[in-house]
Amino acid sequence: MIVVLRPDATKKEIDHIIERIKQLGLSVHISKGKERTILGAIGDESILEEHPIDMLPGIEKVMPILKPYKLVSREFQKEDSIINVDGIKIGGKQIQVIAGPCSVETREILINTAQRIKKAGAKFLRGGAFKPRTSPYAFQGLGEEGLLFLLEAKKKTGLPIVTELLDPRDTEVVYEYADIIQIGARNMQNFRLLTEVGKLDKPVLLKRGLSATIKEFLMSAEYIASQGNRKIILCERGIRTFETAVRNTLDLSAVPVLKEETHLPVFIDPSHAVGRWDMVAPLAKAAIAVGADGLMIEVHSDPENALCDGSQSLKPSKFDKLMKELKKVAIAVGRTM
Repeated sequence: MIVVLRPDATKKEIDHIIERIKQLGLSVHISKGKERTILGAIGDESILEEHPIDMLPGIEKVMPILKPYKLVSREFQKEDSIINVDGIKIGGKQIQVIAGPCSVETREILINTAQRIKKAGAKFLRGGAFKPRTSPYAFQGLGEEGLLFLLEAKKKTGLPIVTELLDPRDTEVVYEYADIIQIGARNMQNFRLLTEVGKLDKPVLLKRGLSATIKEFLMSAEYIASQGNRKIILCERGIRTFETAVRNTLDLSAVPVLKEETHLPVFIDPSHAVGRWDMVAPLAKAAIAVGADGLMIEVHSDPENALCDGSQSLKPSKFDKLMKELKKVAIAVGRTM
């Protein structure tokens, strides 16, 4: 249920409402908007039908949340969520770009790539220390050594780190190094993992699963939010269809649909969507045109010899050119970069 408070509700009245909701066995989530403060009463909503609270002082009205995803829905929060990472705002007017290699391979390649993307205008450095690969024989990442390289690159460039968490057992070490924790497409419905990151006070970038519907995607985000962490960034990275011309089908329609359904910021990963570097630029431009809040783009200083996804990685010179072009698209749709 959504409990809409009166604009003149006192702290004493609000505290009493929260206490009463908790007494009924429901959890309470507070959302302070520009015009109204609302309380989300999450749990068995039938309890509020048996024990109505709409007569309590300070309450304007009580309404059911119709969507199965409660905390991440537009019904619960009308205003867009803004996530602040080291002073960089995600979800506002400015479009943010996360860039870097698919996986951390060597210290030299990572630092060189980080310096080049920083110069081009990227605001975050991505790199996988733990890599989920389709083949068990493919490069699986450097583990904590890769995290140390990412930290060094951050110290040299100032770029916050985005890296993937695969296993709940690695939560502590990834939390120590990462500024944004990525949950990959293959783990979108790993509910144990989602529950673990939901307990953390750190932004989570959640990628859409290969065959997941929008509803399933948002229900996974709800798992994270239900544990208390509402610093969630959604990322569309292509879904599996019958088409074989490219690796996956990039669902650009997901951006306006998600913008209607949720207050969370939405990113697009064109690199993983198509698996071809020559298609990254047009899809990145299209993503901004349809309203994406940011992009995740793979960049590698030596893609021909990359150990992971070199075919979809841009060389730094091409990334620099793309960033200049993206700024023009952003201006055209009333955004900045």
